[in-house]
Amino acid sequence: MKHTQRIAIGADHGGYELKTVIAAHLSKAGHQVEDFGTSSREAVDYPVFARAVADAVAQGRADVGIMIDGAGIGSCMVANKTPGVRAAVANNLLTARHSREHNDANVLALGAGKVGTGLAEQLVDVWLETECTEPRHLKRVAMFSEQITEPSADLPLTDQDIERVVTRLQDIIGPMTGAEPSGESVGDNPEAAREFVRLGATGLTSVAPAEKPGNIPGDLARYIDHTILKPNATEEQVRKLCAEALEFNFRSVCVNPTWVPLAAKLLRDSEVLTCTVVGFPLGANESAIKAMEARRAIRNGAREIDMVINIGALKSGNDELVLRDIRAVVEECVDGNAVSKVILETALLSDEEKRRASELAKTARAHFVKTSTGFSTGGATVSDVALMAEVVRGAGMEVKASGGISSYSDAKAMIEAGATRLGASASIGIVQEAKSTSFSA
Repeated sequence: MKHTQRIAIGADHGGYELKTVIAAHLSKAGHQVEDFGTSSREAVDYPVFARAVADAVAQGRADVGIMIDGAGIGSCMVANKTPGVRAAVANNLLTARHSREHNDANVLALGAGKVGTGLAEQLVDVWLETECTEPRHLKRVAMFSEQITEPSADLPLTDQDIERVVTRLQDIIGPMTGAEPSGESVGDNPEAAREFVRLGATGLTSVAPAEKPGNIPGDLARYIDHTILKPNATEEQVRKLCAEALEFNFRSVCVNPTWVPLAAKLLRDSEVLTCTVVGFPLGANESAIKAMEARRAIRNGAREIDMVINIGALKSGNDELVLRDIRAVVEECVDGNAVSKVILETALLSDEEKRRASELAKTARAHFVKTSTGFSTGGATVSDVALMAEVVRGAGMEVKASGGISSYSDAKAMIEAGATRLGASASIGIVQEAKSTSFSA
């Protein structure tokens, strides 16, 4: 590296481990490193730390800054709100070099879910070694700080504009939680949405009900997570499972974490997703371990994560721990653009506990609640699915029924009760029975 620099570094819980490695790497190279946190894997909000790093750079307390979260994008956006900061995300060496050479970036945002430690160290080295010296680039960089005329408050937004904004926000934000919606939402009333924008709103929320994967019996396969979670499952069985999923176009295959890389490889470029389990089957792991499991699985190719709640904590009345436990995994899924499902293990819970657990999953902004692991004293029941659906439906969440679903009549009953996803190992027999039922109707 060319010279010693004062470097502000920060991270959220998703980037904590990589931050520790990078900070040590920089200190070893002789740089002055000031760590703005976080200091553990406990779930935190990345904007707090991104803003602290950006402020240090803008105020001259640091020459440059480095911020690490799951993807790097959110921290980059936050940092760029600070005057004088030019933040850039880099996941490859060319982008790292260009962000300095062409744009004179003074904050580097890294995604711990996108790069490993070896590449991250290379990115940091290249970024710090590169300088913006060409007059044409410096001229353009100077234009960054030029005053921009404020737009008129009355934006010429059409109904189609508002519809596109709301639809895109729904895609990005996912299911929203909180009070049950009453009356029209901004998605139903473009005039109201336009007025919010005129008054300065920069984000609009519209809760949409969960859509069913298709009609039954014809589209039943799209409801099913084709599953093999037994501990003695072999590579041959996992390969067979994936081949069956491709043949029947099941929604996903659900496998233990050790098989995620293989399943993701076999299912690449198909509509079939790779699903895995976390804290399985007891749910008694520490939250940090569950979060680490989820993060690792997502890096290995999992697109859906089924996590088991801390059942003992729920039954002890420690809702705060249960919420923190769920949220730790959900946030990893958000960072990794994966679907989060929360397994309640309903056979072990009272109806009051099932409701509480579903509410906690809703508060944590999970995508699904799920009945069972299939390894306890019982599986899915119609009454449990209906209860869970009643609690979460208003938030746009979905219900997965799993455990003991072995026939088309079982599947149909669960779907009619409110399930939009089914976990089954007897998937082929269920679909074949559904087809024969359709033909005979």
